[in-house]
Amino acid sequence: MMIRKFAALFLLSFSLSIPLTRVTAQGKPTPKQPLRKIIIDPGHGGSDHGASGVYSFEKDIALAISLKLDSMLRVEIPDVETYLTRKTDVFDPVTVKAQIANREKGDLFVCIHVNEGGGPQRHREFVGYKEETRYKGKGKNRKAYKVKVKEYRTWTTPNTAKGTETFIYGSDVSNAAKEALSENEDMYLDSVSAKELKDFNPNDPAKMMIINMKLQSYFARSTNLALTIEEEFQKVGRVSREAKQRKKRIWVLQAVAMPAVLVETGFISNPEEEDYLNSQEGQIQICESIVRALKRYKYSLEKQISGTEAPGSARPGS
Repeated sequence: MMIRKFAALFLLSFSLSIPLTRVTAQGKPTPKQPLRKIIIDPGHGGSDHGASGVYSFEKDIALAISLKLDSMLRVEIPDVETYLTRKTDVFDPVTVKAQIANREKGDLFVCIHVNEGGGPQRHREFVGYKEETRYKGKGKNRKAYKVKVKEYRTWTTPNTAKGTETFIYGSDVSNAAKEALSENEDMYLDSVSAKELKDFNPNDPAKMMIINMKLQSYFARSTNLALTIEEEFQKVGRVSREAKQRKKRIWVLQAVAMPAVLVETGFISNPEEEDYLNSQEGQIQICESIVRALKRYKYSLEKQISGTEAPGSARPGS
């Protein structure tokens, strides 16, 4: 049994570290396509409006952008399948969205959202003193007197927060990500290795080693894609608030057994950005930027699989 376990570990380690191949009709090996299906997740939906602006909701913008992104990807990267977690204004909890993504065996999870900056900004300015009449005493002894009090001018201005952010899950939630990989191991193990691994105890060190290897790979891919998306946004003049790990937990990103990013496409709380996010031109520009990033991501994966680019090397066009 011990020999069998180490043999399975060797096979799995080998399969994760070398290019996967398939044989053509001519008998020549060709690299296995590393990006076959992208899961697109429009944030919120139904009773969950998400962030709100003066006249629109996050759920509607996220859906509109996601539908355009889906259509654009089918044209621009026709050899990659796409799947939307929702196509209409319906609500599914993030647990269900993660289950959908894992059930569909995606190779990448792209979540579309809209940011919020906290509403109008309030201001207060000291303008001087004014006299107020106050009273003390009761009944016949009640007397009026004057006091000077500070006077302020107050006003509000639209929220000025703007720009894009692309998130990956934080390193502090890696245990949840490991659990997702453990529960969906059939998504990334070939049939022979998977058969061997099924005999392993869930807490077996060999199995955990494989999961840790895959987790590191997915984390690196998510990071590279997040950086690439923000680079593409910058190229079209968008303000980039950078790719980052979110301190506040983004549950769905760690619950899918695949590389995953969450794209905050702009600030609905900023009137200028709200108009941009609701416009056809703005939504198309956002989708074009994401598509270019996904093309670069796919190209980089294919170069790694073919053995002409080392994992972790510079992204194409960066």
